[in-house]
Amino acid sequence: MRRAPSREQTEPLEAAVSQHPPVPRPGSAPAAPAAAGAGTAAGSRLDRWLGSYAERTATMTASEIRALFAVASRPEVVSLAGGMPYLPALPLDVVAEVSGRLVAQRGASVLQYGSGQGEPAMREQITEVVRPQGITAHPDDVVVTTGSQQALDLVARIFLDPGDVVLAEAPSYVGALGVFRSYQAHVEHVPMDDDGLQPAALEEALVRLRAAGRRVKLLYTVPNHHNPAGVTMSLQRRLEVLDVARRHGLLVLEDDPYALLGFDGDPLPALRSMDAEHVVHLGSFSKTFAPGYRVGWAVAPPAVREKLVLASESAVLCPTTLGQAVITEYLRTSDWYGQVKVFRELYRERRDAMLGALATHLPQASWTRPVGGFYVWLTLPEGLDARALLPRAVTGRVAFVPGTAFYADGRGGRHVRLSYCFPTPERIREGVRRLAGVVQDELEVLETFGPQSRPPGTGAVDAVAQGPELA
Repeated sequence: MRRAPSREQTEPLEAAVSQHPPVPRPGSAPAAPAAAGAGTAAGSRLDRWLGSYAERTATMTASEIRALFAVASRPEVVSLAGGMPYLPALPLDVVAEVSGRLVAQRGASVLQYGSGQGEPAMREQITEVVRPQGITAHPDDVVVTTGSQQALDLVARIFLDPGDVVLAEAPSYVGALGVFRSYQAHVEHVPMDDDGLQPAALEEALVRLRAAGRRVKLLYTVPNHHNPAGVTMSLQRRLEVLDVARRHGLLVLEDDPYALLGFDGDPLPALRSMDAEHVVHLGSFSKTFAPGYRVGWAVAPPAVREKLVLASESAVLCPTTLGQAVITEYLRTSDWYGQVKVFRELYRERRDAMLGALATHLPQASWTRPVGGFYVWLTLPEGLDARALLPRAVTGRVAFVPGTAFYADGRGGRHVRLSYCFPTPERIREGVRRLAGVVQDELEVLETFGPQSRPPGTGAVDAVAQGPELA
């Protein structure tokens, strides 16, 4: 029999969650309407510059889900939400020694401004890091960025005009959706399945949109250990997607931070390895080393690379020189690939813990079975809505990310992203057990009151710049 949390455990959470009330359950009384015009009047009084902002800032709205994560970060809550790597497994003593030695011996250079394209030694090392994916690149092909998130922003900046269309998998990485929205582009989702993006659906979308006079600029894809879906694009699908891109003159934006974190050996060939002309390949050290250094990269065709450098210089002058120096020295002097294998086994154990717990506690749901990366994509039983469930889950001391965060068009209400990268296996099992209790409670309510239509306010989550709870 499931034990309910004590009053001492739930009261602080309930008080915090009450500031962001859940969607009403079936049969409950409707909330009293807000005073007419209250939000608009308050906004105009509080911000004297309200009429001066650029039009694109209208999309920069905070999500109520982010506010709930302030509660979810409490130690009594098991968070299955954040995409944070498990840094205690990193040899922090080695990193500390490298950092101290660099500052002591080369501080005058590693703390100085650097190249807008990235330091030559860092770009040289990146060409080695991408080699297991079959990418043969010259250091001149590489642009170092402030994490791969900046690389996403730079590509969007140089390609997207307001009204342009970006094709993206359904679901898709929330940070990318936020970038595309900030440049006033329209995201059209393309279906995916257990083998990844569906090439026939991609071609159909291209033909349909262009026949309607729409400008389709990019295909955005996360081919390996997808965030959030947890699936990996098969080799055959990669070939077919590239064939569609070539025939239609479509640039592919390959976002690939998880490629080396597969549980079954070396990664599949990157899209960039099979077509250097039509693919911009993005990568990051955030998942395989440490996100705090904020070092990512783009491997791009020459003309695209030049524009990326110019855009980067205008945004940040240069990426972090100290971060590049530390990572370069770490890669040069340490068994970095051996450390990646340590992470693989650690995440494999946690993946197994999550899948086992789901089979035990949530057999009425369905989920993907990732072969790498950080995430499981859960489909709730019919009739449940993930956004409505989240405040109740946080009260029940477990957190997740609702699937609506990963769609540009309001879909995903029955889906949940569960992350297994950071909690211990024991915490993962306990978190899934708690989630199953919340789901069971909601199913009992549904059985009592019957199905309801989706209440107002449960559509698309605003695509804002993501923090660790969404990354």
